[in-house]
Amino acid sequence: MRRTDREVKDPSAVRAIMEEAPVCRVGLSDNGMPYVVPMTFGLGENCLYLHCAADGRKLDIIRRNDRVCFEMDLLREVVRGEAACGFSARYASVIGFGRAVIVEEAAEKRAALDRIMEHYGEQGPFTYQDDILAKTTVIRIAIESLTAKRRG
Repeated sequence: MRRTDREVKDPSAVRAIMEEAPVCRVGLSDNGMPYVVPMTFGLGENCLYLHCAADGRKLDIIRRNDRVCFEMDLLREVVRGEAACGFSARYASVIGFGRAVIVEEAAEKRAALDRIMEHYGEQGPFTYQDDILAKTTVIRIAIESLTAKRRG
């Protein structure tokens, strides 16, 4: 990280950024071409949970290449400057790398969906209809590394 003075090293502070972030952007590599998709998410223990339909481009890519990068951020304020290049921002961000796994087991799918619901402020317990659960794909990203930074 170039600006080490902005690096967030405390794991609980990194987790706090992730807990507050509204969107996770997932970066995939589709035969050498980048593909980024914004997704809702939930946090597990050293993993992220995502959900989507049962088929689509991101799942096709994950089945070929499970390596992913993800990013989430909090834009607190744009700080206006006197000149065009004098602008700045108050922000916090997290970038991570890991491997994506399509979750097959129903109990883990339910637990993952619970984490996603909780991330957006809902309180359980939750129930999921079996037919809906069967049509919902859950992706677990096992986090291998994280970096975070903050300004302001």
